[in-house]
Amino acid sequence: MIRLLLLLALAAPAVAQDAAPAGAAAPAAEAPAPRTETVVLETPLGAIRIAVEVERAPLTAANFLRYVREKRLDGASFYRALRLTPDGRYGLVQGGVKNEPRRVLAGIAHEPTSATGLSHVDGAISMARGAPGTASGDFFIIVGGLPALDAQLAGEGDTAGYAVFGRVVEGMDVVRAILDAPVDPNAGEGSMKGQMLATPVRIGRAVLPAK
Repeated sequence: MIRLLLLLALAAPAVAQDAAPAGAAAPAAEAPAPRTETVVLETPLGAIRIAVEVERAPLTAANFLRYVREKRLDGASFYRALRLTPDGRYGLVQGGVKNEPRRVLAGIAHEPTSATGLSHVDGAISMARGAPGTASGDFFIIVGGLPALDAQLAGEGDTAGYAVFGRVVEGMDVVRAILDAPVDPNAGEGSMKGQMLATPVRIGRAVLPAK
């Protein structure tokens, strides 16, 4: 899962900065980074700061920001922790409105990673869903990187993947603490049995910090 890029810098000859050939083209200006909005999820374990990809995943980002602006995530919780390896290096934590009627909004159209160019890297935040087009107010945060959750170009069954719409930029220690929290072995249904937190971690507030 982890790819290392080896840069053979020592093999390149040293060139003085003032030795550029006359008439050489100036380096192209770097393209601006895609626009994001910051959201902070406040929990008893600490804050989780998220860069929401409003430019690359506009539909999914707008849905999440609506939940934030309408205070629908205030008082919600992280309620699921899926540890894929015993050491907790890979897994995910899930939170949100948990289909609570007074909080949940209608599902949104699916925005696949094949369209956005995003991926389920370490710290990615993505929408929980059943069938494509049912995502609403529940989301999960990746620990360790799980690209298998991206949209797949070929395969059997549901290959649409899950819709990444941002990434944690501060607070992964909080996410890992949630992942390490005790689960109730009897709680949950179907494939999620044994993945529900014994004590959900409350989201006190989801806020857009002042700029």
